[in-house]
This record gives sequence, C-alpha cells and structure tokens, in this order.
Amino acid sequence: MKILEVLIQHGKTSLNRTFTYLYDGKEPLGVGYRVIVDFNYQRLMAFVMHIKESEAPIEEITKAYGYKPSFIDSIYDKEPLLNEELMRLADEVSSYYIAPKISVLQAMLPQSLKPSISALNGPKVAYEDWLSLPPSLDLGEIHVTPKQMELLLLVQRNGELRKKEAGHPSIVKSLVDNGYLLLSKKERNRLIIAEYEKEQPHVLNLAQQQAYDYILSSEKEVTLLQGVTGSGKTEVYLHLSEEYLKKGKNILMLVPEISLTPIMVEYFSRRFEGKIAILHSELTPAEKYDEYRRIARGEASIVVGARSAVFAPLSNIGLIIIDEEHVSSYKQDTVPFYHAREVAIMRAKHFGAKVVLGSATPSLETKARAGKGVYGYAALLNRVNSSPLPKTEIIDLSEPKSMSYSPHYSIRDDGEPITRPNTLFSKVLFDKIGEKLAKKEQIILLINRRGYSSYLTCGHCGHIFVCPSCHGNLTYHKEDEMLKCHRCGYVELYPDTCPECGQDKIKRVGFGTERIVKVLNEQFKEARVARLDSDVTKVRNNLTKTLSAFREGKYDILVGTQMIAKGHDFPNVTLVGVVLADIGLSLPSYRAAETTFELITQAVGRSGRADKEGIAYIQTYNPTHYAITLGAKQDYESFYLKEMQNRHIAKAPPYLFQIAMYFSGKDEERTILASMEFKQEILKKGFKDLIILGPIAPFYEYVGEKHRRFLLLKCKKPAEIKEYIASLALLLSGKGGIDITFDVDPLDC
Repeated sequence: MKILEVLIQHGKTSLNRTFTYLYDGKEPLGVGYRVIVDFNYQRLMAFVMHIKESEAPIEEITKAYGYKPSFIDSIYDKEPLLNEELMRLADEVSSYYIAPKISVLQAMLPQSLKPSISALNGPKVAYEDWLSLPPSLDLGEIHVTPKQMELLLLVQRNGELRKKEAGHPSIVKSLVDNGYLLLSKKERNRLIIAEYEKEQPHVLNLAQQQAYDYILSSEKEVTLLQGVTGSGKTEVYLHLSEEYLKKGKNILMLVPEISLTPIMVEYFSRRFEGKIAILHSELTPAEKYDEYRRIARGEASIVVGARSAVFAPLSNIGLIIIDEEHVSSYKQDTVPFYHAREVAIMRAKHFGAKVVLGSATPSLETKARAGKGVYGYAALLNRVNSSPLPKTEIIDLSEPKSMSYSPHYSIRDDGEPITRPNTLFSKVLFDKIGEKLAKKEQIILLINRRGYSSYLTCGHCGHIFVCPSCHGNLTYHKEDEMLKCHRCGYVELYPDTCPECGQDKIKRVGFGTERIVKVLNEQFKEARVARLDSDVTKVRNNLTKTLSAFREGKYDILVGTQMIAKGHDFPNVTLVGVVLADIGLSLPSYRAAETTFELITQAVGRSGRADKEGIAYIQTYNPTHYAITLGAKQDYESFYLKEMQNRHIAKAPPYLFQIAMYFSGKDEERTILASMEFKQEILKKGFKDLIILGPIAPFYEYVGEKHRRFLLLKCKKPAEIKEYIASLALLLSGKGGIDITFDVDPLDC
C-alpha cells in the first residue's frame, strides 16, 4: 500500500496543503507524477508531493488518520514532470511569494503537462513515419521493379526518408510488406525555427570589452549592465553566451515582450549553430509542448523567451540574461505573482550561474542594489556607432498655439472642408511627419492606449459605460464597433442609445491607437501606416509580420503601444513621437513616474540609431514633470536621485519591502470585515517596523462579481511576517466565502 500526499489542482489559499490518498496498484508511481482523484465529488488532477510505503491494513490506516482515505482513480504520467532542481524552485517561489504551490507548478508547465484536468485535452506528442533500409539488405541481390529500386536507392542515399516524401503509397507498402524497407515513427517538432545566414562575432569596442571582462571576472552572482539605447548590450550578451557555451554550459535569454523574441532568436541563430529553443505565449499549445519536451531532453543549449521561460527545464545553466530588466511585464499579474528577475536569481544560485540584468533605465530596486554593491555594475555610456542620441523637444499641449489646424481633418456633407483644431498632433509634430515622409524616412508614434476612444458617455444625462464585471470604463474599438473591458475581457456591441435616458447623444472621449491611425490615413493619404498593439497581436504571427515589414520599409509609420518602444532597432527611423506622455502619470502606483520616464526614454531611443540624425517630440499636458523633462533628456542619473528622494519620503521600495493582501467575496460587508480582522490579528503580533495601510478599495474594486479590499504591508525584514501571514491565511481563507491572495513586491499599488 502507498500513502500519497497530493496537491489538488485548485490554486486557492485555503487548499494550499496536501491531501491524503491511497494506491495499491502495480504501475510505477513517484513524487512529481500526476494522478486523477475524486475530490469533494469532483474528478480532479492532483500532483504527488510525497509517498510513504505502508504494510498496514486499511483499518489501521483509517484509525491512524481518523478517517478513511480514498484511493486514487488512476495514474496519468509515466515519469515525473519536474526534476529535483525545478521541484526545489517551486518550493522557493511558493514560499517567497506566499503563493499556493499548485499555482506555481501550473505556471511552470505547458498546457499538456499542467496539474489540471484541462491537461487531458491538451496536445499530445506528434509522430511521423520514416523509412530506412534493413542493415543486412543488399540491393544487388533482390528483384524489384524499377520504380521500387528508384525508391530504395533514394532511401539509401539519404540514410532515411519521411514516408510522405517517398512517392506512391502502394510502392511503399509493397516494399515494407516484403521486408525491403523498415517503417518507424519519430516525434515531429511542430515549431520550425527559421534558419539564418551565419555571421562572425563582431569585435567589441573598448566599453563593451570592459563590460564583458568585468562580468566574467566578477565574483558577483548578479551584474547590472546599464547601457544607453543603441550602446550594444546585445553584442555583449552574445559574446558572454559564446564563452559559456565553450565551457559546456547552457544559456537562458529572457526578453520582456514577445515582440522582441524573433529578433533575439535571429541574433542567436546567426551566431550559434542549431540548439536554440523558444518559449513564449504566442506559440500554440502544441508548439510549446514540443519545445518544452525538447529542452527537457537536453536538445537545446540556448532558450530564448518571455517571462515564463524562466521556468524552462534547462539543465547545467551557466548564464541567465534578462534584457530590459526594468519592464513590468516580467512580473506576473495573476497568482502566483512572481517576478522573472527574482526567480532567475533563485535558479542561478542552484547552478552557480551568472545573471546579467541589462537596461538603459534600470528599475530603482536593481540600481540601488548595484549602488550598494549587492550586484556588480558595468556601464555602456555611448552608442556603439558613436552616433548622438536624438534631439528631443517637449510640446505643451495645453497651449492652443501649439496645436495643428488641418483643412482635411473632416469634411462636411456638402464636400467643404472643416478647419478645426487637431487635438492629437501638435503643429510641429504634424509638420515633421510630413517632412520625414517626403525624405522616405520612417516614423514611430507611441500612444500607450489601445482602442479608438478611452470611454463613452451620454451627452444628455452623463451616463458612463462601464464593465458590469469589474466596473472599469469600457473602451470603444472602432475596428469591430464594440465596447471592450481591457481588464477582464468583457465585450458588448456599440450602443445606439443611452441605457439610462434612451437618448442617442453618445459621446466618445479620449483616443487610442486606432484613432491615431485613422487621423494619419486622413492627413497623409500616401503614407503606409501600420498599427501594433495587443489587439493586432491576438492573431498569430501578426506581430512578427508587422515588425518585419516595417524593418524592410514596407510601412512608413508604425503606431503602437509600449511594445514598440523597447529593444527594437529600425535603422531608417528618424522620428519618434510620444503622442501623449501623461497617461502613465495618472495611475495609482508608486511607480507611475518611473514607468513614464522609462517609456519616454526607451521610445526616444528608437530614433536615429544608424547614420541618420534622429529627433523625438514628446507631447504632454504636464511639461514640467521631472519624469517627462528628464526622460526627454535621457538623464537617468538625475531621475534616479530625484525619484529615490520621493521613495524615501513615501517609505516605498527600494527602502521598504511591500506585500499586498487582497480579500475578495460576494458579500461586500463580509469582505471588509475579513480584511479588518486580518489586520487586527497581524497588529497583535507586534512586528517591529511594520506599517499596515488599509483596508481600502483597490483601483478595480469589483472583479468577477466579487467585491475586493486590500491591505498594504510595508516592512524592512519580511521573512518572519510572510511566514505568519501565510499560516494565518491558510487558517482564515475560505471562511465566509472570502478568498485571500498575496502579491509580494507588488508593482502597482
């Protein structure tokens, strides 16, 4: 008899413990296997965490436990899913982020391997038939038709041949039936990585060589590589990778956006032969499953991917690179709220690997650690081709004289043009777009808001259209005439009348990428305009196709959200326009200024990267805010000092650690009461230097038909506090229908 301790697939805090089941079958079973169980009259997947052999009869086991454990229904795996290192990593991530361990395991694994019943419907291994000659076959001694001999000689020349390439099925069948051909099945990889022409390593300039030498020789496990946009950080990554590959080590290369994966794969493919794997969310479940298994089998020495690739089953890791380490997309926005940077450092410790954090605008936490000597530090202060940073100009949108007036902005029914202010583009940016188009140079316009209008309101009664699920404003998308919630995905058709007063005076307020494209198409009719945001990239391969087409000059203007601001190198881009730089400053987050500064700096850095002079215009209603003025100057050091002063006053990271606790339930009063009681229990412990804010309503107060409240904990030494609140949450979560979740090191609060 085997006594199993298993985790149930549901990632709720109240279920973050093992449950006991029995198994008395003959099939192999071990820790890390998935099993099917009956749990509370539901057929669920469970993950085996511990096994104990017992020769005791069922009656004694029942007496020892105080209840009769159930038997599992079946075993789903033939081997454990995770190796020892990844199992230990799951424990560490779960502990640090106070996250249910099953939720961590589900984040680590592709769809088909998740400990979830949905995995039963996930993709399986794909096979294809191959033909080969029997080792003892002598073609000179057999009698076959000329057509059959032609096929046998073809197989002989190639060693083996796919069945689908072998010609007529009847010829193949006859040769197989007679023993002249052997038929076998081989696993087929469903992701085809493009082949690129190989290139020799570029010679490092002095600054790059110094950074390279420092990283290799430093005793620091983690090094911040800070380099201005266009300074050649990628070339340093490639040289470091080459050195570690020579040592027989493997490389993990993380990028913040899926949009950066293709170009990074190309860089590595041009430099290194073959063994590159890709992991990111744009892959199909089948492709991701194949890549994951290929990595686990040791068939890849370099893994390139976005956030979740940090869990790739790569062994013998020597180097982990996190490009654009400051970007918030490295932080998971659902349970478990892990940050890829911190998980990468956890993995590096196991392998004794080096971690390189690359950025032109490092996060304040990373910069502060480098300043204190916790991390190593290397800098690239100039662009690799010695070209100057682009000239920048801040445009005050509150000044009426700065706005452009265009006779073609709209046309009356009688065909006469209406001259009125163009509220999207200042005159100087509008004119400069025309100038650059005339010179056949390319333009990037950044507006970090998708859709056509930010929200809809009734001009008669003032009603605002909001999401019924989370109460956030619905955004108007003209492309499909729908209102969409960017928080939870709710959609509804564009209304003809107001649901409150029945009037048809619907007004559209604000603008996004769709409207920018519409205005550009009206104003610059000959220009070829492309849009790139998460709506466009929902369609598979749209991202890669659009970026490639823009790089090849098939588009003149690229309009997009933050995904176009980071890491891209477009040699013919000489103009960048930040259409509205204020958007991020209005967010209720201690990082609002930092995010705005980073976005402006990164966007400006896309201009003038080759031999043509670049220029950037930053449109804003807040032209004196330090995040905007210093972002325009690309003056990171001044911004860092100013923002660190503000963080110190606010007792915000990196001066204190933060833990956000979210309480959610269908009953608002119970939710508020639960959060207040939890706060009182923590205060009773008398933790030193602990600050607790709240309970208050979060920015999204109502999500998934549940009311929400949150507490924000600030402290210098979080380990003891984490242990206590984790045990308290396990005791209280689920009672009264209240769920409790934790976000350790939250970015937005």
